[in-house]
Amino acid sequence: MPSNSLSKKIFLGLFSGLLIGAALQWLGIAPLTASAVQLAGMAGGMFVNLIMMLVVPLVFVSIVSGISQLPDLQSFGRLGGKTFGLYIVNTLVAIAVALVVALLLKPGTGVVLPEMGSLAIATTELPSVSALIMEIIPRNPVQAFASGNMLQIIFMALMLGFVLKSLGQEMDGVANAFKKANKIMMTAITLVMSLAPYGVFALMLKLGATLEAGTFLSVAGYIGLVVSLLLIWLLVVYPTVVGLTTDISAAEFRRKTREQMMFSLSCASSNASIPVTMRTLTQKLGVSQATAGFGVPLGATMNMGGVSIYITIAAFFLANAFGVPITLEQLPALVAAVFLLSVGAGGVPGGGAVMIGVLIHQMGLPVETAFALIIAVDRIIDMFVTSANVVGDAAVVTMVDRSEAKSGAVVAAVE
Repeated sequence: MPSNSLSKKIFLGLFSGLLIGAALQWLGIAPLTASAVQLAGMAGGMFVNLIMMLVVPLVFVSIVSGISQLPDLQSFGRLGGKTFGLYIVNTLVAIAVALVVALLLKPGTGVVLPEMGSLAIATTELPSVSALIMEIIPRNPVQAFASGNMLQIIFMALMLGFVLKSLGQEMDGVANAFKKANKIMMTAITLVMSLAPYGVFALMLKLGATLEAGTFLSVAGYIGLVVSLLLIWLLVVYPTVVGLTTDISAAEFRRKTREQMMFSLSCASSNASIPVTMRTLTQKLGVSQATAGFGVPLGATMNMGGVSIYITIAAFFLANAFGVPITLEQLPALVAAVFLLSVGAGGVPGGGAVMIGVLIHQMGLPVETAFALIIAVDRIIDMFVTSANVVGDAAVVTMVDRSEAKSGAVVAAVE
């Protein structure tokens, strides 16, 4: 199936599902809507499970395969340093821009909060840097794979790839086995993606049929601000930066990441989007397997530009809405908290909202009311947050790959 045709079908599935779901809700035929939601939830859930089934083996195999294809271990250090550094810079810039926008526009000022049901969350603390670092090394490798802990899986794959590369030619047979396994995984992704239009349709139909329009209208300004900023990041900032730093134009980058955008909008999960991001980079943007294999799983774990924007705007919105605006003196602590929460956010639907819940507790706001409001409008925002995250991964990995290609350090062939 031509890539362009698949992108169009996913686009059609996304909007037709949303419209049909909204129509079912508007008609108000409860038994029909309930049946449609149940069927759509089952079909959409099966599709997401099918994608998630591929994530852990793909991440492990692609990283090991990617490192084994590097010319030397010096290239691995340089590749890791560039990728990690750009991910950190991207997150910090996203936080800074969101802070400036929030300070200028003051979201939440004068908002009359709707009556929200009580929704308690567990009292938690901000994740510490030491805890994040310590948890990277798994005590039980089997448990890490079973739970899908991305940081631990990445660490084990990096370690194995490093060992294979350090042993040299005597491990060529093992390295080739991982290379072939990676080719198998990419073929499996292509097969599963042929079902994407139907899975996306089901996911969006369920969303359209269950959205509560009244709640969204009451905080439309907040939703509009977050989504607008995310769209600017997604459609202007990333393509422009890629266009200025690589041989790929902004328009070409937007076109070739369209399928990735549509899929991430529907599933709202950075982890579930890993296979699609890998496919986009290696098959459309010409990124080497070595760079993509290392950069994409790491990005899905720690490159959270979209989450950073979401958490920052949400913090200002809630503080202003509850009449306790954030002062300039509080900004350094807020930036540090948002950065840690962004990196600690899970690449799953609702991960950003959970981190906002932690921040609400830290800010001393009414937890039940504030968190209930965030959850009520999270699903629509989370779609765009995920798209900004995964397209950010594609942008960074593309820039790193082109930079490495200029120095002749990365194997450019993708079979």
